[in-house]
Amino acid sequence: QVQLVESGGGLVQAGGSLRLSCAASGPSFSYYALGWFRQAPGKEREFVAAIGRSAGYTAYADSVKGRFTISRDNAKNTVYLEMKSLEPEDTAVYSCAAKGVNTAYYTPRAASAYDYWGQGTQVTVSS
Repeated sequence: QVQLVESGGGLVQAGGSLRLSCAASGPSFSYYALGWFRQAPGKEREFVAAIGRSAGYTAYADSVKGRFTISRDNAKNTVYLEMKSLEPEDTAVYSCAAKGVNTAYYTPRAASAYDYWGQGTQVTVSS
């Protein structure tokens, strides 16, 4: 069982930056692929980024590619989402998710692929 707790959300002006963190408790953090998803009011949850067991394997939604960076620190049981050049369209609740995997390169984009979820953290970008 993995418990995930996000932090780092807040209010920022367009063009600004934020770094989200997701701290995991429970065993074998290094055996999990990790993802970030977001959900804006009235919209469906959407994939943002994922990172494999090996940090060299990452995947991004087209809408955030080049602006967001996902990373992980296995020593701290934490996954990060560095967000730059934020736009009002990035406003949403951001949640992290984890899935136990056997391969280093697996970076699932589907929410249904993940086994564990955090509660989410609000990110609001003002214009």
